[in-house]
Formats: sequence, structure tokens, C-alpha cells
Amino acid sequence: MAGIVVAIEEKRFPGASAHQSKLVLQDVSFRMRAGEFVAIVGPSGCGKTTLLNIVAGLDRDFVGRIDLGFGPAAPRIGYVFQNARLLPWRTVRDNIALVLPKHGDSRAVDAMLREVGLFEARDVFASRLSVGMSRRAAIARALVIEPDLLLMDEPFVSLDEAMAERLRQMLLDVLRAHPTSVLFVTHDVREAALLADRVLLLSPAPGRLIADVPI
Repeated sequence: MAGIVVAIEEKRFPGASAHQSKLVLQDVSFRMRAGEFVAIVGPSGCGKTTLLNIVAGLDRDFVGRIDLGFGPAAPRIGYVFQNARLLPWRTVRDNIALVLPKHGDSRAVDAMLREVGLFEARDVFASRLSVGMSRRAAIARALVIEPDLLLMDEPFVSLDEAMAERLRQMLLDVLRAHPTSVLFVTHDVREAALLADRVLLLSPAPGRLIADVPI
């Protein structure tokens, strides 16, 4: 992976008319080295999640360009959303295996579940998991594909601080074993400083890049 280039000149959400469209992001440009952990920090509503969705290719209605460094090849992207988005009627193991090819290696699923501390709960239905366990499962699902880029949208929001701290440490431990490039959204400056190599600060809406701070 050569590195990532994000160059968003403008992102708007449409309104009832062209004059009523909402400017969400403007002049947000930065580069990421392969294997770098970059945190994006900013107030609520400044476009952090929209930025992740643009990088993921889920939102293509913007002015600018995204280059993930693979040319015409499609990179593997893991995405951890704010909500775990597990299928409640499937077991933990089945939720993780869902993202693998039809004949994917089930040993990779079990190995990842061990790394995030969920192997003993592998046959539990997702509806029975605590919030913390659901977040662990969501992280395992994103990492089991061995992503070239991991996107994380406030994965520890709404957890109590003790649980959030345990999951932050778990994330760092897993990333040491499975290094990848990470783009991590948070509103918590302390969390960003604990986890990231660099912190990008966005202004209040419309989000503009106002600082790029190495840690």
C-alpha cells in the first residue's frame, strides 16, 4: 500500500432546492502513510462520519478525490460503525464469518475471537451480548478480513470509561499483531492522543481541517 490521499474540496447534503443544500465539509485534504494510525477529532455535526463514508466509498457525491493507493485494484476495507450492527439472530462466530468468502477459513474467525476475548462466547447469539462484547465482535469482524484500511467511527462511544480503556488497550494489542492503516473518528481528544500517531482537528460545521498534530 503506497499511502492514502484524501482531497475533499466540498461535500454538500441536498436540500429542497440548490440554494438550500447544506455544506458539510470543505477543504479537507491530508495524506496517510501505510500503517499509520490517524485520528479525526471534531465537535458533533462537523462531518466526521461523512468523511469516513466518503473514504469508504459509501458516499461518492462530493467534489474532490480519494486515492487509497491501490490503483485499479480494490483494497480491503474494514469498517467499525458507532453501533455494532450485528445480526441478532446469528451467533458471534456466524456474525464474524459473514464477511469472509463463502469458503473462508473458519480457523481465522476462531483465532480473531481469541484475540478479542470472545472465543468462549463464540456460540452465543449476538442479541445476548453486552454492549462491550458487541463492540469487541464488531472490531473482530472488521479485522478478520485482514483489511488494508480500517475505518472506525467512535467505536467506544457510550461505554463507561473503565470499559472503554480496556477496549482501547485490546485494540492496540490486536493492531500490533495485525498492523494496518487506521482512520479513527472520535470527539475525545484524550482518546485520540492515546491511540493515534497523528490527530487531525476539524472545525465546527462545515468541517474544515484546522490542525494536523503528530503525537
